[in-house]
Amino acid sequence: MIDTSFLHQLDRISLIINKRVTSNYVGERPSLYTGKGLVFKDYTIYAPGEDIRMIDWKVFARTDKLFVKRQEEERNLVVHVIIDFSGSMSFGHKYTKSDYAAMLGIGFAYMAMKNNEKFVISTFAEDLEIFKAQKGKGQLARIVQYLNKKKAGGKTAFEKSLAGYKKAITSKSMVVIVSDFFYPVDEIKRVIYRFKKHDVYLIQVLDTVEKNLQLDGDYKLVDSETKGVLRTFISPLLRKNYFGMLADHNANIQKVCGEIGAKFFSFSNDTPIFDAFYKMLS
Repeated sequence: MIDTSFLHQLDRISLIINKRVTSNYVGERPSLYTGKGLVFKDYTIYAPGEDIRMIDWKVFARTDKLFVKRQEEERNLVVHVIIDFSGSMSFGHKYTKSDYAAMLGIGFAYMAMKNNEKFVISTFAEDLEIFKAQKGKGQLARIVQYLNKKKAGGKTAFEKSLAGYKKAITSKSMVVIVSDFFYPVDEIKRVIYRFKKHDVYLIQVLDTVEKNLQLDGDYKLVDSETKGVLRTFISPLLRKNYFGMLADHNANIQKVCGEIGAKFFSFSNDTPIFDAFYKMLS
């Protein structure tokens, strides 16, 4: 059962949430963007090449100067949360990685609900399960019910699933992808470049064992997706090499995210949800 008791804690950082999540896209309220909207913003001096239809001729008659109207453009934010439910996400102790990822997703959905925005959580493994974005408490309740029944398993089709999801996004959106991101960096790059026009968050979820590797001796490792078995001896040298590879992998993900202005965070599944959101939004 997914623990949702943390949700009320997110109200404590509502000011941070409002600043970070809705500063650019504020739903049905007027935004700070200017464009061909419906709400008058202010005047600016006409510059050659601008649309002459925006000139206010009444002001010209009074001032003998050309001014154009600037208007606020109304935009609707849709929060799309896409969670990896492949076999590797079934690993974990207090929480599986998929349970923790689901809690993060529910947190984003809750924030969107509090701001009267549309939101949706979808999942992928071998296949993509995609749902319709809606507003309100009913939508949040359906999401929690769905995620409580959902179990991680099977192989993954990361790139194929995310390529298919792009078709579901029809307006400027926040796209939150939650996974362990144990995928080739080139594949991750191809995926996130599909969403480069949106506000993208990549959130890596690792189990504490994967994060710290506090193990010694002989182990039999079983691949969660292929069920392949590998026997290995975990030594100080192996741990050092592992941490180096993980650090390099995440640094490369961070670099790719920086190319399109996306944000990348990594959390272990023992991190309090409130602390994770505080880090992401502060």
